[in-house]
Amino acid sequence: MTAHAAHNAHNAHNAHNAHKEQVLQNHLIAQLVAGEGYEFRDSKADYNRGLAMDKELVLRFVRSTQPTEWAKLEGHYSTSAEERFFKQLEKALKDRSLLDVLRQGIKIVPGIKFALCYFQPASALEPKRVAEYEANILSVMKEVEYSERNGNRLDIVLFLNGLPVTTLEAKNLLTGSNFRHAEKQYRKDRSPAGEPLLAFKRGALVHFALDEDNVSMTTRLQNGRTRFLPFNRGRDGGAGNPDVEGEFRVSYLYSSGIWGEAILSRPVLLDIIGRFMHLDASGKEEVVLFPRFHQLDAVRKLMSHSQAFGTGQNYLVQHSARSGKSNTIGWLAHHAINLHDVQDKALFNTAIIVTDRIVLDRQLQSTVSQFEQVQGIVRKIDGTSRQLKAAIASGVRIIVTTIQKFSTEHLREISGQSGRTFAVIVDEAHSSQSGKTAQAMTDALTREAVSSDDVEDMIAAYQKARGPQANISFFAFTATPRNVTLERFGTKGPDGLPHPFHLYSMRQAIEEGFILDVLQNYMTYKAYYELEKAVEDDPKLSGRRGQRKVARYANLHPTAIGQKVEIVVEHFRRHVAKLLDGQAKAMIVTSSRDHALRYYFGVRDYITQQGYADLCALVAFSGELVFNGEKYTEAELNGFAETELPRRFDGFKPDGTAYSEQYQILIVAEKYQTGFDQPKLCAMYIDRKLSGLQAVQTLSRLNRTRPGKDQTFILDFQNTIEDIQNAFRPYYEATALEANSDPNLVYDLEGRLFKFGYLDKEEIERFAQIYFKGRLNGGDRARLEGLVRQAVTRFECDDDEGRQEEFRQLLRSYMRFYSFISQVMNLEDTSLEKLSAFAAWLSRLLPDREIPPEIEITDDMLRLQKFKVEQKEQGDASLSAGDRTPLKPISEFGAKSYTEDEQKELSEIVKAFNERHGTQFTEADMIRFEAVNAEILGTDLSEMLRNNPPDVVYTAFAQAFFQGAIRMFQRDNEMRNIVLSDADARDKATRHFFNRALRQVHVG
Repeated sequence: MTAHAAHNAHNAHNAHNAHKEQVLQNHLIAQLVAGEGYEFRDSKADYNRGLAMDKELVLRFVRSTQPTEWAKLEGHYSTSAEERFFKQLEKALKDRSLLDVLRQGIKIVPGIKFALCYFQPASALEPKRVAEYEANILSVMKEVEYSERNGNRLDIVLFLNGLPVTTLEAKNLLTGSNFRHAEKQYRKDRSPAGEPLLAFKRGALVHFALDEDNVSMTTRLQNGRTRFLPFNRGRDGGAGNPDVEGEFRVSYLYSSGIWGEAILSRPVLLDIIGRFMHLDASGKEEVVLFPRFHQLDAVRKLMSHSQAFGTGQNYLVQHSARSGKSNTIGWLAHHAINLHDVQDKALFNTAIIVTDRIVLDRQLQSTVSQFEQVQGIVRKIDGTSRQLKAAIASGVRIIVTTIQKFSTEHLREISGQSGRTFAVIVDEAHSSQSGKTAQAMTDALTREAVSSDDVEDMIAAYQKARGPQANISFFAFTATPRNVTLERFGTKGPDGLPHPFHLYSMRQAIEEGFILDVLQNYMTYKAYYELEKAVEDDPKLSGRRGQRKVARYANLHPTAIGQKVEIVVEHFRRHVAKLLDGQAKAMIVTSSRDHALRYYFGVRDYITQQGYADLCALVAFSGELVFNGEKYTEAELNGFAETELPRRFDGFKPDGTAYSEQYQILIVAEKYQTGFDQPKLCAMYIDRKLSGLQAVQTLSRLNRTRPGKDQTFILDFQNTIEDIQNAFRPYYEATALEANSDPNLVYDLEGRLFKFGYLDKEEIERFAQIYFKGRLNGGDRARLEGLVRQAVTRFECDDDEGRQEEFRQLLRSYMRFYSFISQVMNLEDTSLEKLSAFAAWLSRLLPDREIPPEIEITDDMLRLQKFKVEQKEQGDASLSAGDRTPLKPISEFGAKSYTEDEQKELSEIVKAFNERHGTQFTEADMIRFEAVNAEILGTDLSEMLRNNPPDVVYTAFAQAFFQGAIRMFQRDNEMRNIVLSDADARDKATRHFFNRALRQVHVG
């Protein structure tokens, strides 16, 4: 609701004071006192400026909750006990920080320990600890004169057991002031120097600036350098707060509602102080972390839902880049291992944080460890899988690892895990967590020693283990969920479709200033070229494949690269180079390693020709490249090791001193397009086709913020603005799915695979009886391979390469889709599991397709006559609120027997057959041969083909085919002569139709 409507809704505030600054201030205090158990205190009488605390409440709390310790203090110090206590408390606050004092208490000789706060116990089974938690005293003061040097006052100060934890400056929109004015007040008039209440670490933990609509916060006042972060719930996928009926939009601070309990309520505030806030000393400056609203909200809602519904749940957390994901994951893991269910039983034995980065995310490791308040809770597994297995088996509480560690034989052997419960927190969830590697992880955490002798029961149990598991809850984090991620981890809504459980959108992150809108300044170019063919009708240059090669030739031509390099370098010098006090960087994204190398030489040579001594470029590509007969590597061209590139490009050493050589432009192909965090990047020059998620991830390298960086530039030589907008739309707000994938598609795939005639159901059944019986020995493996080889032989006997390729693609599609759909639901059909196991072996043994050699286009074949690059579009390509497109579900499986250029009609098949075998058959001949096949398959020959290996049954087939051909061609002397006299042609035809017959009988 609007501020004005909210005022009218509150009869407690009559009209004449509606315009006073104190409206929000008084309302907030009244709500805390009436609804959240706060005690209102008199700032003039009860606040001690020198100590920055309410001494009377501190004493009341300590004496009432720890009478024995206080008596010991009085017994030792007599009348000076109180003085000694406050002297020791003040020293501890200065030396250790308020946060540490609240968590650890203070000690006074001789061995007297006082707690200054009691946090909520995980279990209610200890009444004493529950009573201690309830004994905490929350209090509030208004108009607090905190300074001994001037009359400065703070609107509101909140205390925990007499110690100040929060200050608030509240503004009234109707008087023309807002939360930005409150921020300015903190910066200009609230200097922390010499003020214990405002001093970093010593004073209040957090400072809020607010009006009726918005809240921001900071944990460190630094005069003009103070940085406030938004603390809003988010509104319709963007920044701000939604309307609240009958209340101010910021009412989540002081009262409960659909968002849950109030931020300043006893359970939430003490949870923040006890298990969220953290002193981070890893950077140049110490920072006290206070969770942003979405971080706090996500963790608490995830834990609340888990507590209510138990384990076996899936949660998708869609949090944008720069959402503080590593911290959120760390907080979630620590909360998970302390969570008790409604029966007061520990819910998760172990939290496992899984990233799909092969090199374990160092930031994630250190973040999770730094929240550790008890040593030994967190174990980082960056060594062998055996190390991981040992950690799970020994009951380590938090494990940080990579998904690859779960995919080895070590974990397949883990047995008896289903008696334990796991919170599996997946960092950057996408399709890798919906496939085979993720399945190995699930197996490891659920596999029990199977005692049944019935292999069919074991297969059913194996298949069931793929689906949702009662002992595992998955918490999947990603900024850009794919369709399979939504279906695997999403929460079903009233529409029956999966949705993220929690959202912090790209749009909200942009509007709150945590990332930049990279589409704000987008310019596209189009290349025009004219080529002259040396051979006018050169067949190598026709067809789509040939056309792509021609386009590549034009794109890599020195003239083309030269023109683009000029545009890039001059644009960088004119618009980018002076940004960030001359520290701005740019990236050129190319289409291939070869393209990147040519761009590098082009940029280097152009800079030299123009005499631009202030510009220097680096190139990134893997492996070795040959250009003009010379071999090149990235390290040789750049002059230092590949591992040094990120830091050299940044320009500064770890100790903060600058390198002598500074680089402004980085040219990349695949490397550094994703996962590269360089806030100084201000421009991107795109010379490759981008679409979908790849476009979002590539361009998002630009979105990192830093002081002074308020704009970015993109020049695109390959894509249109519409292309890029379409790529971003699904991820701008909440990612949605158009419809659910149809699980019955797995049967469509199964049916299509069997139609080829390569697969035999009896062989698959025999394979399954061996494969699923338990641990395999060498003899078992040999028997399994022998069974699979029979399908391989039938595959190899087929001389139709197009059908072979179609089968390969469909087999891969089946394996992927079955692995995905079986994780989403229990399918209860063991034949699908058997086929999946057989297909995995078969795909490894099938021969690879023979791909025709690449057409190498040379200057002898083509000459570039003309080339020009023209600017096409320029402007703001930013998306607007509500501009979204749902993702499409998995609905079809493209499997083409040939690419478009390879499609062959009957005439081409006949021609190819004749050319390959030196025969002279016509289309009519082939059709008649087909009739011979149909005739002889009506006999017992079908059963022979179905039940025997191809090499055994071929002789019988050849005799039947020969006799059938003689009958078919008895009136056709020419054909009969070919069949009778040309044994070689006859054998070629017989082999071809034998393969077709094999397919037919195995489909049947």
